[in-house]
Amino acid sequence: MTKELQIGQMENVAALSNLSVQHPQLAIAETPFLLIDLERTERNISAMAQAAAQNGVQLRPHLKTHKMPRIAQMQLHHGASGITAAKVSEAEIMVEHGILDIFIAYPLVTPSKVRRAIALTSRARIIVGVDSIAGAGILEEIAQECDVVLEVRLEIDTGLKRSGARAADIMPIAQFIAHCPHLQLGGIFTFRGALLNGEGTLDVQSAGRDEGLTMVRIADMLREAGHDIRDVSVGSTPTGTYAAAVPGVTEIRPGTYVFQDRMQVEFGGCMLDDCAGCVAVTVVSCPQDDIIIVDGGSKAFATDVQPNTPPLLLQGFGHIMEAPEAVLERLSEEHGTIRITAGHSFKVGDRLHIIPNHICSTLNLYNKAWLVQSDCAVHVPIEARGHSW
Repeated sequence: MTKELQIGQMENVAALSNLSVQHPQLAIAETPFLLIDLERTERNISAMAQAAAQNGVQLRPHLKTHKMPRIAQMQLHHGASGITAAKVSEAEIMVEHGILDIFIAYPLVTPSKVRRAIALTSRARIIVGVDSIAGAGILEEIAQECDVVLEVRLEIDTGLKRSGARAADIMPIAQFIAHCPHLQLGGIFTFRGALLNGEGTLDVQSAGRDEGLTMVRIADMLREAGHDIRDVSVGSTPTGTYAAAVPGVTEIRPGTYVFQDRMQVEFGGCMLDDCAGCVAVTVVSCPQDDIIIVDGGSKAFATDVQPNTPPLLLQGFGHIMEAPEAVLERLSEEHGTIRITAGHSFKVGDRLHIIPNHICSTLNLYNKAWLVQSDCAVHVPIEARGHSW
């Protein structure tokens, strides 16, 4: 169809598993393919925007989940202040498509990447992350070379133990940045996710509140030392709304909420009916009464959220909509093995729709996605897919 998808004018569509029946294009589309329900997507976008507004904080969603400028535009349409990227290449794609307020929430330490980020500042507001004196020194050197003042935020490790300044290093790094004439420290940020006291947790309310309180204390400490900390940026999809309720938090950066996934359902932040993305697969073999083989394996579903790992203890790699009791228990490269109750009615050639455990890294396996809105289905590129440099 040539009908345009209209941002902000979505109508109800049927359940994800029925879309192939409604849309002839999908009925003949080759599997496995990624399917996105835009009505659910907009509903999710609107709900998070309302939660941020009600708490008086800015919403700067992470594009890692969708990697599509058109979805970013939907988020801005609903009140997002800007977007968040992890890599310069993602930011470049977004600027090319008119997204002009981007936080690269990642330490930039390669001179070529710093120069690319600085090149974007002539067309957009670009903020970059920093988490060390060494990293700040590189940013200062390149910014001086380019004769610009670069807006930066200091990343804080609040327990996830990846990038981010540890407690003892926060003040020395901030003081070093303060003496860099080409760097402007505007705020602090963290990503902790559903973590509490160093462990994964289902108590996302306590986790979010603790994250917010920790970051506000650090911001106050830095302000007392004379640093102008305006932005206190926190929050993942499961914890963001709870962190947003902490006085002093100014911004949240959730990503997965835009499509939701099985992981978020288990965290209790959404229902299966809120999941806007699924993978369509075809049954290619029924070798045993209790086994179905589909044409989607590890090249169709992300494997970073493994089954039977705490705190979620998910069974299998996704929720099979046509057979909720079945388990997608094993993935090889091109085969998905589903264990199902003997006596099932599925046969070779049938199509199944599976909500992945983790939609973000699943989407990054596809060059294109089918976007569905009302009576319109279009196959569109995922412009920033694979942009990891």
